[in-house]
Amino acid sequence: MLKNVPGARWLIAVVAVCGLSSMAVAAEPVAGQDYEVLDKPVSSELPDGQIGVTEVFWYGCPHCYALEEPLEAWVDTLPDDVTFERLPATMGKVWMRHATAYYAAQELGIFNTKFHRAFFDAIQKDGHRMTDDDEIAEFFTHYGVSKDEALKALNSFGVKSQLNQANARMKAYKLMGVPALVVDGRYVITPRSANGLDNMPKIAEALIEKTRQEQEGND
Repeated sequence: MLKNVPGARWLIAVVAVCGLSSMAVAAEPVAGQDYEVLDKPVSSELPDGQIGVTEVFWYGCPHCYALEEPLEAWVDTLPDDVTFERLPATMGKVWMRHATAYYAAQELGIFNTKFHRAFFDAIQKDGHRMTDDDEIAEFFTHYGVSKDEALKALNSFGVKSQLNQANARMKAYKLMGVPALVVDGRYVITPRSANGLDNMPKIAEALIEKTRQEQEGND
């Protein structure tokens, strides 16, 4: 749960958005039960033969935080034909500020797994909201950039453009909460559909194999 974060309403909203169950996943994932199939797949720019897996997350979500460690371990096992990416959710003002920090870190070339985990820790463990530009810029200075460079990136046209693209993808995925995993731009897995955080990578793996077989059948 969130620690030392002011604002009961924010905490209630987080818990409401990130509900989950601890039930076990079925051996064979079922569409409409263990995952949802989008009516209109979201296209990607991946080369032929590559299967995309997108993690949609928010730094303020405790369930996203809990998912990170097992997800990172799972991602390390993915074969070469699978491309993993993160997509910061943009479902509110605070969410947008965190997404801005995510894209600004990428623009500055300081984003990596260590940075990602530390930004999560700052919010989830240390109780910082990380919504003020000065606070975010100060955090960035620990990764080799000046505060002025950080502030410039946080307000850059490139970052704003990426935020708009992220918002469009969120709408296309028809997501009402996070975390979520999207396989091949069409299969959407949530904690609720997967019956727990631990089952999300398991269902994603089955859907990766399903997609792989479909691609091979089309060759």
